[in-house]
Amino acid sequence: MLGYEEIKGQLHTKWAARNLVYKDVTGSTNDDAKALGEEGAPHGTLVVADVQNKGRGTRGRSWENPKGTNIAMSLLIRPDAPPDKISMLTLVMGLSVAEGIDSAVGKNVTSIKWPNDVVINSKKICGILTELHMNPDNTIGDVVIGVGINVKLKDIPESIKDIAGSILSETGKDIDRSFVVASCMKAFEENYEKYIKTYDLALLKEQYEKRLINIGKEVRILDPKGEYEAVAEGITPNGALIVRTKDGTIKEVNAGEVSVRGLYTYA
Repeated sequence: MLGYEEIKGQLHTKWAARNLVYKDVTGSTNDDAKALGEEGAPHGTLVVADVQNKGRGTRGRSWENPKGTNIAMSLLIRPDAPPDKISMLTLVMGLSVAEGIDSAVGKNVTSIKWPNDVVINSKKICGILTELHMNPDNTIGDVVIGVGINVKLKDIPESIKDIAGSILSETGKDIDRSFVVASCMKAFEENYEKYIKTYDLALLKEQYEKRLINIGKEVRILDPKGEYEAVAEGITPNGALIVRTKDGTIKEVNAGEVSVRGLYTYA
């Protein structure tokens, strides 16, 4: 069951999702959170919807939420961080969702495909879209991190079934969505507190790399300047993927500039 009282009753946080807005149906939780931010909503405000019909994914893709199956949520935060450090929050959320799902399932089932796709059995079950809203004076107004998690989805569209799945389809476990939300918020709060100490991933690097499905594996770097193959070695404190090319050259790959794929599978 997904609902306001169900989520509230399972929250164990100081500030994350303490100001909770639940909607049965909405267009986009990111748009809802942005509007609440403009109205002065506090740091940690979370918007959760059962049905989302105008959700956005990365690179302009749509992300819709059929009734009773998935989680669409957007967290509003107000970090006192340099704007160039905000993109790392997407990785912080990816790590937190992976940890939250594992807590809800009761065992480690998730991995992360760099930079922030949460996967189970190499199938993507979560997408994250972070949007930065600036003030007129070029200071940060707020950051909205949108999260879509496939929880109970059974009928994966034929066009994406090779790369997408859900918690249910990949583990066989029918998990309470409200518990997943609460678990993810607890993990995010803990990880965010580490992030703001350094405004990078230095204190989260080890946690992240333990889940990085690409590490030690050959990957294909889809760079607009030219594709190439390399071995993923880990991440930098700023969230770049460290790769070693066939001639031994070490490179840092930045999210947003390129895509990374497994040689033979999506992950």
